Amino acid sequence: MFTLQRYFLYILSCLLFPVCLSAQNRIHDANTIGWYAYFGDHKLSDKWAIHTEYQWRRIDLIRSWQQSLARAGIQYSLTDHIKTSAGYTLLLGFPYGRFPESEAGVPNPEHRMYQDIDLEQTTGRLQLTHRFRLEQRWMSTWPDTGGDQSPGWQYQNRARYRIRGALPLGQPTMDEANWYLTAYDELFIGFGPNVQLDIFDQNRIFLGLGYRFSPSFRLEAGFLNQVVQHAEADPATRLPVMERNNGFTLSVYGDLDFRR
Repeated sequence: MFTLQRYFLYILSCLLFPVCLSAQNRIHDANTIGWYAYFGDHKLSDKWAIHTEYQWRRIDLIRSWQQSLARAGIQYSLTDHIKTSAGYTLLLGFPYGRFPESEAGVPNPEHRMYQDIDLEQTTGRLQLTHRFRLEQRWMSTWPDTGGDQSPGWQYQNRARYRIRGALPLGQPTMDEANWYLTAYDELFIGFGPNVQLDIFDQNRIFLGLGYRFSPSFRLEAGFLNQVVQHAEADPATRLPVMERNNGFTLSVYGDLDFRR
């Protein structure tokens, strides 16, 4: 397992990486975001579960679309602390900001398959989760002529790593806690064919507060910082475009138990 020193170095590198990128000659686009989400892990047996998820991602907190994301998958618990999962994601990306990636002016669908490994550990009162995710992405591309033509499709691979922590407030363990602090950092790296400027795809940092109503239902709200590298340069200036989005998130976690 990682040491605390390695956690510190990892978080520091994620914070500094966008700063180093900003020192280069590039365009910055800042947006205020609001992400509202539901997550559910529904037990079928002691080992198997179904994952369901929907994220309603907005610009200007709630005024207009950024993305719509729906995800479903199957989970298998290898041990109490190691879980694997795989599934499918449907994402619709909408034009937004000063430098929208979609020149066609219409939503861009994206189909993904994903595979996860989740590792859990406890350090004192702090509960840590490491998630390693691989994604196979089929991303829509529109012809330059526009009109009512159908999109083409481009394939990409992406790797993601997220470290998430939860600290109970007033109770010794997360199982007993109502209020708790939570934070995560997630790094996205593109690789393989068709990856352009977005080898560093994005990074997300979240800090929030959660409340557990029951073992199967909780709410989390907090602040999210999202740094996104566009795949292509701005057509007018030929400079790379990097988004720096900040805003609010509200997530509902509701799990159902179908075991008999």
